[in-house]
Amino acid sequence: MEQQELFVNNNGKIISNTGPSIMAGNRGYTYGDGLFESVRIMNGKVLNFENHLNRLLEGAKVLKMRVPAFFTAEFFLRQIEELIELSKITEGGRVRLSIDRLGGGTYLPDNNEVSYFIEVYPIENNLFGLNAKGMEVDLYQDIKKVKTPLSNYKTKNGILYVLAAIAGKEKGLDDMLIMNDKGQILESSHSNIFVVSNGVLYTPSLADGCLAGTMRMQVINLALKNGLKVYECPILPSNLLVADELFLTNAVRGITWIGGYRTKRYFNTTARKIVAFLNDEWENV
Repeated sequence: MEQQELFVNNNGKIISNTGPSIMAGNRGYTYGDGLFESVRIMNGKVLNFENHLNRLLEGAKVLKMRVPAFFTAEFFLRQIEELIELSKITEGGRVRLSIDRLGGGTYLPDNNEVSYFIEVYPIENNLFGLNAKGMEVDLYQDIKKVKTPLSNYKTKNGILYVLAAIAGKEKGLDDMLIMNDKGQILESSHSNIFVVSNGVLYTPSLADGCLAGTMRMQVINLALKNGLKVYECPILPSNLLVADELFLTNAVRGITWIGGYRTKRYFNTTARKIVAFLNDEWENV
């Protein structure tokens, strides 16, 4: 079967995604001096893009980047839609949009101007779906996530998440749950987390240091819209032992239910409802 040719946009220049495409000296590569967003494609269309871009631009302000005025939703959507068309993605897919401080300098950059980089990839599933087998998780104890002004954004300093994911694999688990220095559970290595008890949804607050996930906010809004109660509050390991369900939220994957935490087992009734809400919300957009 012939391999599908994909394309990237390197700061306005479209090239085939078949070889090196990032310039030497890129500060996102050399210093992790950048941010990124992963965005879902459904039916060849980009979902929930404005919320992704808002988070990206807010993060850029925190990183003291000078973002040009033309970095608007309309501008990026034109670039992304062109890549989707060139790459022949007509159903499910994902977009990765990065902005990096321009090359030059060492820890002190020569300037605060930015460049952008866009990638698109097809994925197997067009609609959001629920994993057939529940994930097995545990707590990641080696490094705690300390609350800082950067905690809510997707910066390119992802080493905490990388090490948590590796630790999970070493333990034969599907993922690990990351905690802050107060012992509160914030998220997993790749997703936000929700706890369900007696039909009520609980999720960590942004003030506790979790990522300000776009899917997290979408799930909160859809749950409230459909009559489910949601509370943002601290989540402790003890809360997991009395919960009925645990599920993770991620912009590309959607909802992933957790089947087990240590000896505790979980259902997925609410997770299934949320997946249906998501597909109803986006399928005909």
